[in-house]
Amino acid sequence: MAGMKTATGDYIDSSWELRVFVGEDDPEAESVTLRVTGESHIGGVLLKIVEEIKRKQDWSDHAIWWEQKRQWLLQTHWTLDKYGILADARLFFGPQHRPVILRLPNRRALRLRASFSQPLFQAVAAICRLLSIRHPEELSLLRAPEKKEKKKKEKEPEEELYDLTKVVLAGGVAPALFRGMPAHFSDSAQTEACYHMLSRPQPPPDPLLLQRLPRPSSLLDKTQLHSRCTACRGHPGARSPCVWAPTSRARALPVSLPPIHTACLQAFLTCVPALGPPAQPRPTPVMPQHCTCIGPDLFPVLWTRWLDSSRCLMQQGIKAGDMLWLRFKYYSFFDLDPKTDPVRLTQLYEQARWDLLLEETDCTEEEMMVFAALQYHINKLSQSGEVGETAGTDLGLDDLDAALNNLEVKLEGSASTDVLNNLTTIPELKDHLRIFRPRKLTLKGYRQHWVVFKETTLSYYKSQDEAPGDPIQQLNLKGCEVVPDVNVSGQKFCIKLLVPSPEGMSEIYLRCQDEKQYARWMAGCRLASKGRTMADSSYASEVQAILAFLSLQRTGGGGSGNHPQGPDASAEGLNPYGLVAPRFQRKFKAKQLTPRILEAHQNVAQLSLSEAQLRFIQAWQSLPDFGISYVVVRFKGSKKDEILGIANNRLIRIDLAVGDVVKTWRFSNMRQWNVNWDIRQVAIEFDEHINVAFSCVSASCRIVHEYIGGYIFLSTRERARGEELDEDLFLQLTGGHEAF
Repeated sequence: MAGMKTATGDYIDSSWELRVFVGEDDPEAESVTLRVTGESHIGGVLLKIVEEIKRKQDWSDHAIWWEQKRQWLLQTHWTLDKYGILADARLFFGPQHRPVILRLPNRRALRLRASFSQPLFQAVAAICRLLSIRHPEELSLLRAPEKKEKKKKEKEPEEELYDLTKVVLAGGVAPALFRGMPAHFSDSAQTEACYHMLSRPQPPPDPLLLQRLPRPSSLLDKTQLHSRCTACRGHPGARSPCVWAPTSRARALPVSLPPIHTACLQAFLTCVPALGPPAQPRPTPVMPQHCTCIGPDLFPVLWTRWLDSSRCLMQQGIKAGDMLWLRFKYYSFFDLDPKTDPVRLTQLYEQARWDLLLEETDCTEEEMMVFAALQYHINKLSQSGEVGETAGTDLGLDDLDAALNNLEVKLEGSASTDVLNNLTTIPELKDHLRIFRPRKLTLKGYRQHWVVFKETTLSYYKSQDEAPGDPIQQLNLKGCEVVPDVNVSGQKFCIKLLVPSPEGMSEIYLRCQDEKQYARWMAGCRLASKGRTMADSSYASEVQAILAFLSLQRTGGGGSGNHPQGPDASAEGLNPYGLVAPRFQRKFKAKQLTPRILEAHQNVAQLSLSEAQLRFIQAWQSLPDFGISYVVVRFKGSKKDEILGIANNRLIRIDLAVGDVVKTWRFSNMRQWNVNWDIRQVAIEFDEHINVAFSCVSASCRIVHEYIGGYIFLSTRERARGEELDEDLFLQLTGGHEAF
């Protein structure tokens, strides 16, 4: 037994004193001193701590945090020797769940209790369960950006902060519904108001605020490669605020560094290799004493702010009361149902809306008018109280009817002739299209050809009579980039194809005659780029989705003076500058935007609120730049930096100087990928013995590794599994050394 003494008071056993602070990582907190041995287990130490505190309260959520190792001691059956704890260990006895402020995709904030001891993946799942958001694997947390100090201290309006810290859910039990909302939101008027905030769209933002928010001005800005350093403005050697690049090799970038700041940057970069393995703590760069331009607060700017999914909040330096952003990280949305996902649908709509307003995703002028019209329609329905179709219906009866309908379809089956035809023959497309192949020093335009599309191959001939012979060119569209080039009002329906070739990407344009022809060929090209044919069951739905999006862009043809009468078509309360991106605010006046938005509103005026939100998300997903995360990398054997785009199904190599797509690799063709944390290099092997290796410049290799692993994990989801998640598989695919 620990603590055996002699008559003189000396200890004669192998026991020693262990000091434990009681509090949340506060050196000034009260402490207790225990007499323990190396054989003492953590559970016994916890009991001794509670006995020494002599205060009655619920201690079930408390655990021990080891500060030096940045580790929670959660294995209560382990001994102190097994953990390697000695007398000099700094231990803190505190709660595992602590309050944080969460900034939602709709830019509203709430306070709740999050787990500081579980991996972030599990903590986000618990947060989404509290907020009634299904499929939490699509979301993650970011660090909030540092606020800049203003020269003039202006009083900022107080923000309404919803409080959910007292809401506790029973583990392992699905939240029940009560009065059309999860039961834990109906406990009080405050929690009910919080649910309405979560499930209802927010009004359009102030146009002046929208113009002040930071926006990317180029593709390079989307990589978060550089950040302006305001501290060096007073340095005598700096002619202008310098632009920090995380590598001295990025010579093509506008870098202006005084000698003193070059030394700071080199000192900062000595810490970069340690950022790779998530298990290692980040070192602090040692800067010259006369310069404070680079510090720990610059890490969230130079490096992406996504938190590591395999580590807990405590290990990543998050403290109680800190603000975090909850965002959809992986742009692969599974089983989006308006009836069961009101909160998820609304928050996804809000993230898509801000993504377009802040110009994170580019869109054309016509597409922006469609998005503005949908926003206007959604805002009017939200203000009028038409928030859903399930308020006055029996949810249980709806679920029963849906289940019976599904059972009826399964019993009856589909037409057997269609199934047999799909098994024996693959549909083809044959038609006259106008084709244009850009070449250097050429002024030739589109030429009409007879085009045949079969399986994943596109062949074109000079005329239909020559079709049985050899084509002018034959292109395999598997792995190609398909970019729409459409102007509905100008009757322009073009498809831009970037086809992989040994020299890079071959560019070819297909021009269709009308919307129906464009929808058929566009759907076929999209499926072929994924390695699928038109026999795929999704071909018909893809054609209908393309036609639906084109119909939204089609104007009423009556001009600004032929709007239908009624409240939905009225311009009352319409501020167009809050519905479009700032670049359109600068290009058009309000009196020019208003009739165009109202004209586009005619095509969506009959949609319900959930249908309009879903249509907005689908239109957002159809944009060419949708869901692409950009990282500056340097490919092995190359002497210049390039941009790597990471989408939900492919990797894209982009020229940094021009912005053109150089190469595309599909995740479906990937065999394996490896990360060398020491040299910060990612190596990927694809089919046909294609090997790609690159080092990360603007972000840690962990970010790229987690994106690739996350998207591959999401591709394994099946509807039959429901909402069950294989957490171990996710952590293996996205984690660092500690996960393998």
